[in-house]
Amino acid sequence: METKKSLFSRLPVISQLKKSVGLQRGMLIAGIVLTLIFLLTAALAPLIAPYGASERFDETQAAPSSAHLWGTTAGGYDVFSRTIWGAQTAFLVIVVAVALSIFLGVILGLLSGYIGGWLDRILVVVADAIYAFPTLLLAMVMSIAISQGRSDMWSGIFSSAISITVVFIPQYFRVIRAETIRLKAEPFVESAIVVGASSVRIMARHIYKNATRTLPLIFTLNASEAILTLAALGFLGFGIEPSSAAEWGYDLNHAQSDATSGIWWTGMFPGLAMVLTVLGLTLLGESMNDLNDPRLRGRKRAEKKARKNNGKNKKELVDA
Repeated sequence: METKKSLFSRLPVISQLKKSVGLQRGMLIAGIVLTLIFLLTAALAPLIAPYGASERFDETQAAPSSAHLWGTTAGGYDVFSRTIWGAQTAFLVIVVAVALSIFLGVILGLLSGYIGGWLDRILVVVADAIYAFPTLLLAMVMSIAISQGRSDMWSGIFSSAISITVVFIPQYFRVIRAETIRLKAEPFVESAIVVGASSVRIMARHIYKNATRTLPLIFTLNASEAILTLAALGFLGFGIEPSSAAEWGYDLNHAQSDATSGIWWTGMFPGLAMVLTVLGLTLLGESMNDLNDPRLRGRKRAEKKARKNNGKNKKELVDA
């Protein structure tokens, strides 16, 4: 029972929650709550949404009512249903993009950091070169190349995810490479080399587990960036067709003309959903990043101790 409890307390979010205090804990809890709402909405979209994502109605630009809780768009789509289904689309893009980024970034980082030499120099140069490409421009090019003008659900998801993957790989590559170079000089790795362990075994058994501890932090920060990139593609017309799936960026683009006519509901709800989701993921990622920094944790403990001592001194003065 104690082992299970210790394993649970060492989970990424749980361990940071136990370390947090004051405002930092409030930010972390807010991030957790908003992220959980997003995940539950994406998972339960078929149960929550009253209509399909591509289902159209004769009532266009209808105000919120009992039949359509958040009104309808100019195309006759139910705003509430498309906002809910849009969470599922965003979730799928995040999963595909970040999974591919982590898989390729970790492998390349391990090989580059452990083997070194000419392979390391080439991979570092390529990673630096990718940073020179604007994220959105690269995403647009990849979307056109992959979907070939057919922006259905899965081609839109994969084109967005792959374009985001290309941009994210250097981030994971650099983190894993730096950790691999550091761990390669540790005594336990040198001992494995002495006893004749192969390079693959050393990387898989000794370096991988220790080098990937910071990946949950990068994942949460990249997830919010993935949502913004997907929304930007949809806003510019390179996303998913509305007849195939719901996407927040597309809905925001077509809500621009409605805003000038006083029709606020077609743009407010998808925009609010995107803002709250990105805010939740950002708060979660930034809080975890701060709490994993020993210097910040030490400073927070020192400040807490100082406040406690000041309160004790004031009490002693009052009693005197």
